[in-house]
Amino acid sequence: MAMPGFVLQVRPRDDGDATIRVGFTVTKKIGNAVVRNRMKRRMRALARDLLPTKGIAGADHVLIGRQGGIERDYQALTAELAKALTRAASPDTGGHDRPREPCVHHGRGKGRGPRGGAHRQPVTPAVTQAATSTQEPA
Repeated sequence: MAMPGFVLQVRPRDDGDATIRVGFTVTKKIGNAVVRNRMKRRMRALARDLLPTKGIAGADHVLIGRQGGIERDYQALTAELAKALTRAASPDTGGHDRPREPCVHHGRGKGRGPRGGAHRQPVTPAVTQAATSTQEPA
């Protein structure tokens, strides 16, 4: 479940253990080590507050920090995590976001033009009438 401050991934383990497990990750794109550690501390606090009550038993939860997460208000992050956990637990979505619609690209991007690329139609040699006619051996 993608939220402005983080992405939540939930995967049931199906091993019979009802323990709620959690992991955190923040990429280097977010900032230096100080910023990444600060983001992980905020995500740990969120998980400590909400996972015992709203987490899915017997599942692994992974919080992935996003660029806007460090500046977001803690109450906003709490509301977003509660919403994401509710969506992950709801049976109508099956724990997944709805599938994306296929993208239609227009213009002359890589391999999308009439002169070739990944979408080029294979060229088949033309079959002539002489090659297809059957002749009796003499």
